[in-house]
Formats: sequence, C-alpha cells, structure tokens
Amino acid sequence: MRKTFLLFFATALSLLAADVAGKWKATAEGPNGKMERTFDFTVEGEKLTGESVSSFAGKSAIIDGKVKGDDLSFKLNVSFGGNEMQMNYKGKVVSKDEIKFTAEVGENTIEWAAQRQQ
Repeated sequence: MRKTFLLFFATALSLLAADVAGKWKATAEGPNGKMERTFDFTVEGEKLTGESVSSFAGKSAIIDGKVKGDDLSFKLNVSFGGNEMQMNYKGKVVSKDEIKFTAEVGENTIEWAAQRQQ
C-alpha cells in the first residue's frame, strides 16, 4: 500500500511540472546589443534535453537539464572565437508561454526572456 501511494505521489508531482517541451525564442541585451537564441526542449519526467542555436555561438546540445515544478536548469557548451565555454542556465516559467533565464558565463551573467514558438 505504501509503495502504491509513493508511486502515485511521484507521478502526481511530475504532472505538476511546467510544460516547457517545444520551441522557444529567447532575447537578451549583451555588451554589443540585442542577442537571440532558440531552444528546442524535450522533457521526460524531470529530465530536460534538446538543443539551442544562436547566431554568435552556433548549435549546442542541452546537457544536465532538469525541470522541477516551474524551475529548470541546464548547461550549454559553446565556442566563442575558438574558446570553449560552459554556460549555466537557470530559469523560471513565468507563464505557459514565457520563461525567464539567467545564464552564467564565467563571471558574467546574462538575463534572457524566452517566448514559446508555435
């Protein structure tokens, strides 16, 4: 009986996670002006995978991705001018069609706003 309850509870919690699967377009203000990045998220339970594309860093796979409730986090390995860097993203689902992200790159922090694409 206890195992059945725990299984039910775990299933119910996973259903409460925000639905972030699909395509998103994010914008941010950088040192040289407006930046854009797209995300294509796939979600299985609390695991977040997919890829991201930007004009300044190309395509990157989403790694170590997690979704828990309205919070998500993941990493991207990107190349800037031949230098490999890791970007650490943390986000919060604001509405079914908007996510606010903070990306840490070294000592720099970038604030992103993403909108769901149809």
